[in-house]
Amino acid sequence: MNFIEIENRQNKLDLKNEHLDLIKKTIETVLEYEKFNNPCEVNVIITDNEEIREINRQFRGIDKETDVLSFPQLEYDEGYEEEGEIEIGIEDINPESGCVVLGDMVLSLEKALEQSNEYGHSFEREIAFLVVHSMLHLLGYDHENEEDKKIMRYKEEEILNKIGLPR
Repeated sequence: MNFIEIENRQNKLDLKNEHLDLIKKTIETVLEYEKFNNPCEVNVIITDNEEIREINRQFRGIDKETDVLSFPQLEYDEGYEEEGEIEIGIEDINPESGCVVLGDMVLSLEKALEQSNEYGHSFEREIAFLVVHSMLHLLGYDHENEEDKKIMRYKEEEILNKIGLPR
């Protein structure tokens, strides 16, 4: 069983139970899509633009707000693949839960609302997109070059379609 911890550190927007359920469902759908069968732990921090800007400055040296930040715990040669070998060491497992610690995501709910309005889709779709995007980072994917970006975009759309939130 997966352990998903969600901490709401903002008070600018109402974080409803439906949003919490959507975040959990999205994480589970990504894990299922990627065939990650190890029980795992994901920590989600919900914040606002001010705090995510500070975290972005502190950890990435970028003094600017962003929508989501990912802090993967595991290292992969390339993105997680069912057939691929993944070495999980004792240091990667939380002794209390027995789960593999995938890492942390920090999501600005305020930025998600802004972007949903900017892109003309629902707030829920934007939240799900950001969670999918972050989960793919926690599973070793990146978008540093055009080929990797195409792979991530394809997976994001496939997963959002599975959730029922297509573009």
